[in-house]
Amino acid sequence: MKNFLFALFALPLFFISCVSTKKFKAAKADYAQLQQKYNTDLNGCNDAKNQLAQQKAALDAQNEALNKRIADQDQQIDYLKKNNTAALQQLQDLSVVSASQAESIKKSLDNLGSKDAYIQTLQQSLAHKDSLNMALVMNLKGAIGNLNDTDINIKVDKGVVYIDISDKLLFNSGRYEVTRKAREVLGKVAQVLKNQPDIEFMVEGNTDNVPYRSGVLLDNWDLSVKRATSVVRILQKQYGLDPAKIVAAGRSQYHPVTDNSTSADRALNRRTRIVILPELDQFFKLLETK
Repeated sequence: MKNFLFALFALPLFFISCVSTKKFKAAKADYAQLQQKYNTDLNGCNDAKNQLAQQKAALDAQNEALNKRIADQDQQIDYLKKNNTAALQQLQDLSVVSASQAESIKKSLDNLGSKDAYIQTLQQSLAHKDSLNMALVMNLKGAIGNLNDTDINIKVDKGVVYIDISDKLLFNSGRYEVTRKAREVLGKVAQVLKNQPDIEFMVEGNTDNVPYRSGVLLDNWDLSVKRATSVVRILQKQYGLDPAKIVAAGRSQYHPVTDNSTSADRALNRRTRIVILPELDQFFKLLETK
């Protein structure tokens, strides 16, 4: 009887226990699903949050770049405004130019063309002068013949013709009388110069640095001048050159072509030079035409 009552009492508890276990398992399964969904949703939120953060950073960078471009464009606009203001000011200044000033500017521009033509004329004249100088040099060399280059040297330097005659050919040591052989050479030079009646030239005496101590002359100044005048007298009196076209000059020892350290160098410095003078009058007349 007791056992029956126990069984009768325990049976409802068994059924209650079975029902509670099923509900618990069902609730547990629901919780697990909810937990999984929560985790999934949480991960999704985190991913969305990270994406939003990245997008925000990108937008911030774009915004900063746009702000910089706007600032640069503002600077350019300010620069253009200033340039426009300056240009407008220049236009206003130009508008002040009077009619007479405008005419003066026009004349100046017109003169540029004539100046170009003038320069071309000068260049042609200089080229013509150079050609005449070269022809004169060739004539002189042809007339003089095969003399030693150390005795006589003919050259053109900066548009001027130079004839250097050595002291050894012209004079005896310490003397200013022209030798017989040198008179023949001077005659050949004179013949070429005589064929150019418009030419003016200078005879220039030069010495070395050895002091002059003999005769009535005082020093190398006197000696250089006496040698120049000796040559001039022969060209004038013996060969008939116009004295109005001749200049005599002495440079003493102060215009050497080399130093005086050796006897050979001193011999080079002892020379008489004939300088064909540029035709300055013709040049100045050409300048006066403009």
